[in-house]
Amino acid sequence: MNKNILVTRSSMPDFDEYIDEIRELWDTHWLTNMGVKHQELERELKAYLGVPGLQLFTNGHMALEMLLQVMKLEGEVITTPFTFASTTHAIVRNGLTPVFCDIREDDYTIDADKIESLITDKTSAIVPVHVYGNVCEVEKLRDIADRYGLKLIYDAAHCFGVKYKDNGVANFGDASMLSFHATKVFNTIEGGAVCFNNEALRDELYFVKNFGIVDELHVKTVGGNAKMNEFAAAMGICNLRHVDAEIAKRKIVYERYMERLDGVPGLKLPVTQPFVKKNYAYFPVVFDPEVFGESRDRVYDRLLAEGIHARKYFYPLTSAFECYEGHFDPKDTPVALKISESVLTLPLYSDLALEDVDGICEVILRRA
Repeated sequence: MNKNILVTRSSMPDFDEYIDEIRELWDTHWLTNMGVKHQELERELKAYLGVPGLQLFTNGHMALEMLLQVMKLEGEVITTPFTFASTTHAIVRNGLTPVFCDIREDDYTIDADKIESLITDKTSAIVPVHVYGNVCEVEKLRDIADRYGLKLIYDAAHCFGVKYKDNGVANFGDASMLSFHATKVFNTIEGGAVCFNNEALRDELYFVKNFGIVDELHVKTVGGNAKMNEFAAAMGICNLRHVDAEIAKRKIVYERYMERLDGVPGLKLPVTQPFVKKNYAYFPVVFDPEVFGESRDRVYDRLLAEGIHARKYFYPLTSAFECYEGHFDPKDTPVALKISESVLTLPLYSDLALEDVDGICEVILRRA
């Protein structure tokens, strides 16, 4: 192939549609601080996601970090190392200790059957991650959290629009974080949200993202600045109009990959979970070098030589990061370690041409 294909490509509305959406900002000069675009996007997202409560943030990381803050957690938090850096960093930056649980080999989500053995008198919460749009074992996790009196907080960054048993994924747990980063199925350029059922969280999240300010004279908590600006909200308003069409286009690309790669010895393709409506966010492939004949890293290098930018996602495990050296042992989660060393997410976005999908598959199957 002689073209450059990135692992993802941001969805954007028609240029004139976005200009029309932001035009009034030149009249009002209200560019941030929960203006009309912010309020409109919040209302529309609540309706689309089917959640009772939602607060917008400047990005998904600050949404998760501040959510953990308002939950007033202490001690240890059980989570997964098979995730993006943000999940673990948000825990640590709140003065909490992550306790890493291994993952399921079929869908790469946290293994609920291994959680109870990790619970101690210091455990205050479970922070599972819905991975690649795959949904965690939400019933098992709710049962464990309830029996041990733990908070259940989901990193749902990969799961915009995903439903389980006709219920939006952001409804599960005590709260869920969504990411609206430019690389996600739905984006606000940069952005994120916390979805919740407990009305008491609304004000707490609002204050913590706005310096803790109640009014000009009163500051009730130690907060930061994590407000979504009006331009980002306007992008979200535009993109939300088209997100269902974007997901439908992603499905076509996803199914082409399945058609070309299904049944190839040594390749493990994405699973179809029962009762889950997918958003086709990612296409992870796990390589068994002994069967396929090449390692993940070798395939990655061959793709890159052809201008195809796949991603080793998630590699390394967060427990193996240099900044946590000496604190955790990645070998304590052997399934996660194995998957991290053999998984590759292939390029996937709504306007990826099927002929390019075919070309990517041909490179993979060509072997060195």
